[in-house]
Amino acid sequence: MKKVLLCSLCLLVCALGINIPAVAQPSQKLVNVVVSPDRPDWKYKVGDEAVFTVQVLEAANPVKGITVDYEVGPEFFPTVKKEGVVLKDGKMTLKAKMTEPGFARCRVVAKKDGYTYEGLATVAFSEDQIRPTSPEPADFDAFWTDALAQARKTPLDPIVTLLPERCTPTQNVYQVSFQNERPGSRIYGILMMPKKEGKYPAVLWVPGAGVRGRQGFNLGDSIITLQIGIHGVPVDMPDGVYRDLGSAALSGYWRYSMNDRDEHYYKRVYTGCVRAVDFLCSLPEFDGKTIGVTGGSQGGALSIVTTALDPRIRFMALNHPALCDFAGYLNHRAGGWPHYFREKQPKPGEVEALSYYDVVNFAKRVKVPGWFTWGYNDVVCPPTSMYAAYNVIPAPKELHLYLDSGHWIYPEQAKASNKWLKEHCAEYGFILRFPKEWESVTGVIYEPWHLRYVGVQIAQYMHENNLCLEEFT
Repeated sequence: MKKVLLCSLCLLVCALGINIPAVAQPSQKLVNVVVSPDRPDWKYKVGDEAVFTVQVLEAANPVKGITVDYEVGPEFFPTVKKEGVVLKDGKMTLKAKMTEPGFARCRVVAKKDGYTYEGLATVAFSEDQIRPTSPEPADFDAFWTDALAQARKTPLDPIVTLLPERCTPTQNVYQVSFQNERPGSRIYGILMMPKKEGKYPAVLWVPGAGVRGRQGFNLGDSIITLQIGIHGVPVDMPDGVYRDLGSAALSGYWRYSMNDRDEHYYKRVYTGCVRAVDFLCSLPEFDGKTIGVTGGSQGGALSIVTTALDPRIRFMALNHPALCDFAGYLNHRAGGWPHYFREKQPKPGEVEALSYYDVVNFAKRVKVPGWFTWGYNDVVCPPTSMYAAYNVIPAPKELHLYLDSGHWIYPEQAKASNKWLKEHCAEYGFILRFPKEWESVTGVIYEPWHLRYVGVQIAQYMHENNLCLEEFT
């Protein structure tokens, strides 16, 4: 099983490296509010006391006499709130306890010269014991089996259009579309296909929330990739078209028909992800067995959903999954994006209908390896909600924490992913085509995403002898 996990995740750890630049970490500010837990791993047991040291710094020195507001307690349910607290030396300590598994957040806001600065830290209390609060429908499996069967009565009818301006010397790039759950309802995406004749593994990239075009994502000239949109519109239009759609027809699409399991917007999205797998598997260049899925935020959720619904998926890699444990807010704890019940109580039928779309119920059905990464300071996808899904996944899984990250990813996360990939990919016949340490030999700058399949024996020989492809040939 370890070998299967490593082999499967090699491809998708690399895929995460491709997604990372789109979610940049915040820029630095003149004044920094630093909140530091007293344990370096930010982990406690229920009943422990967490101590936060708060410092307000300018030019790396404490701001004496600064005024702050703060709140401490479970995510989105603070139990202590104070305003106008003066920090004589620019520093103070705060404390928190939890009586049940979850996350406590210390959030501090400082004001100086008309500007507002914020810092926070979120710590875990027995996080491995967090369980879902959302109900699981008795006919969950039957509902989705029928939904997919009904969708597949509609032929794919694929349309494939070459985009010459996006092609590379070794890859053809296409805009593709295929029918989804009914005639005329289409999924659009960007397909990247190796030009060299052969059979190749495939990776499906599923999108985060919003309405955007797609450029395709490049995992090198030995892997087929398909990057999809979910809204049934072409993915190569001008950016202004997507802004208009996101502000009008598709504004708040995640709330469409929340009380109707058969008409909820995400039904066509979930079936569309599986139809994308159908499309990939129909390609004559596909190797017939190796296919994975990757994404972040909404795309992280769709990665789990697709893996649970489609047994052809062999592996997944994702960051900060959304759509987890909607009912958390009804149980006085944080639920996942899009925070359906954070500010209002559910209308009749909404909890029941949304339970068919809650990622926690798909997570229970995952049977293949997964690679995950997120941070504790995520206020879009709270860690309580993500752990509610992660903890019920029965398959092999790896979680890579970057504790103070929010709903973004550090460049170091990409580098760590690529380092892991480089150490293990040779075991399965892959090499990094243009490694950093051989830029002077290859004549190409470091491309951490660019894999080349050369076969297990050659890959291991190159790894053992510290060679790039130019030196081997």
